Amino acid sequence: MPTAILGISAYYHDSAAALIIDGAIVAAAQEERFSRIKNDARFPDQAIAYVMQEGGIDFDELTSIVFYDKPLLKFERLLETYHAFAPFGLRSFAKAIPIWIKEKLFIKRSIKKKISALGKKDIPVFFAEHHLSHAASAYYPSPFNEAAILTIDGVGEWATTTICRGTGNQIEILKELRFPHSVGLLYASFTYYLGFAINSGEYKLMGLAPYGNPNSTEVSDFKQKILAELVDIREDGSILLNMKCFNFATGLKMTNSKKWELLFGFKRRAPESEIEPQHISLALAIQQVTELIVIKLAKTARDITGCKNLVMAGGVALNCVANSKMEAEDIFDNIWIQPAGGDAGGALGAAYAALFIGSKDKREQPFNDGMQGAYLGPEYTDKDVLKVINKNKSPYIFFEDFADLTSAVSQKIADGKVVGWFQGRMEFGPRALGNRSILGDPRNPEMQNIINTKIKSRESFRPFAPAVLEEDVSVYFTPGKSSPYMLFTAMLNHHLRKEKPANYADFKLYDRLNCIRADIPAVIHVDYSARIQTVSKKTNPRFWQLINDFKNLTGWPMLINTSFNVRDEPIVCTPDDAYKDFITTEMDYLVLGDFLLSKN
Repeated sequence: MPTAILGISAYYHDSAAALIIDGAIVAAAQEERFSRIKNDARFPDQAIAYVMQEGGIDFDELTSIVFYDKPLLKFERLLETYHAFAPFGLRSFAKAIPIWIKEKLFIKRSIKKKISALGKKDIPVFFAEHHLSHAASAYYPSPFNEAAILTIDGVGEWATTTICRGTGNQIEILKELRFPHSVGLLYASFTYYLGFAINSGEYKLMGLAPYGNPNSTEVSDFKQKILAELVDIREDGSILLNMKCFNFATGLKMTNSKKWELLFGFKRRAPESEIEPQHISLALAIQQVTELIVIKLAKTARDITGCKNLVMAGGVALNCVANSKMEAEDIFDNIWIQPAGGDAGGALGAAYAALFIGSKDKREQPFNDGMQGAYLGPEYTDKDVLKVINKNKSPYIFFEDFADLTSAVSQKIADGKVVGWFQGRMEFGPRALGNRSILGDPRNPEMQNIINTKIKSRESFRPFAPAVLEEDVSVYFTPGKSSPYMLFTAMLNHHLRKEKPANYADFKLYDRLNCIRADIPAVIHVDYSARIQTVSKKTNPRFWQLINDFKNLTGWPMLINTSFNVRDEPIVCTPDDAYKDFITTEMDYLVLGDFLLSKN
């Protein structure tokens, strides 16, 4: 009988389920994709139903169920924190405790109740510590049989950062940083102060930072104030936060706004309000501070583990700019980062921890890449697509030969059209990697603004990623390495750059954005960086073929690739989700499998 383990994350943000059978990931998906509620924190009923269906097994065939953290330890931290800060935090305490008593404290009972209707067998339920789940999600699917493991996020039970060593089938925790001292919560506090939403706006903050002038006295001043007043960074990368300036431990807000106003000289930016120069400078300053911490942590991980390989997970591991700055230090020979680095990936890590640590299964041979390109979600048939087409009476063309489809679509993209691209299995994690994507021509200087404002209804300063043929990446970018998960940035090669005006640093935000920096302006950020995705013919042959056709047509082996969703909505899951976004935005065409849909 196969060893089948169901991993679950729930009740905080980005709930998910993952199924591992005999050591291989069979399926993994976030609940938000089915419920259509972004960052859905509820118990992942629909995600569980999907992964079980994909695995072709009944609940009675499960070996065990594993939750991604330990609620009792987290509750202990909650009580001790409120006690330490008393009498402050009474309002937050009164709001949090009823939720804990109703939902979070008795998760084992809740899980048992949920699954009792699905099978008769009394399946064991286990709990893995939060950062062990992150560590397992990074190490076990990686291509390494020995690696340093660095996990950095907001907070688990007590830990906010851990350094571990993975060897064979075991993970040893060597060092940990504890709440309230947290790199993730430090970055989230600046996300909040700059008017973005916590747990989703961090990408905006990272995208805003490059608009700042690294040589400006304002950025330098802000950075020094952060280091002097908010955070003490030790040589090993551990940090101490000045908790008099933060309110997240017991309050309903992240920061002590009065102290921050005095420190930085301006009030918290109201969400959706205009972005001013000081906001940009502060974004760059905290990004630089975060990079400094991550580099120090990586050096410590190398020193205490002696490993030449590094794997990473946790929300901060999704900061691709910091990852690239760390990689450039040549601390490790090889780096692999879990593409579902946030809490969703914890479901996967919990299942792996139960398999290899709990049951001591052998990990005889590491995977080349156990994440399989992160294509671990549902896929749909031609029959499913035809139901959507017939229901909506949509004009379409069906292509018997997929090569004819990619030829036609690449021409439309080259002609300035925006295409929704829906193929195969949905991606697991926050990135669309060519199966649930919106695509455009990177050469078009208007394309970034068109997709951001007319389709995704989001801030037009946000950059897009180029999906580049893996074999061509070094021709255009440095370092020219494989980056299949958009977790690193690369710099456009010097001979492809266009010189900026001498007074460029004085330009306002959108003037900088509209300054043409290259022949592919839609995917090159203002500092000539790009968050690249390398596309392999082996991993995603359909997406590779489309990009290759575009290359044959235009000479450029890349496309704009952004997630197939509109603002405040999760990435699309079903053909019906995709059609709704297609018809309600200014997207020009929609590809569903072998079908090309138009609006007229």
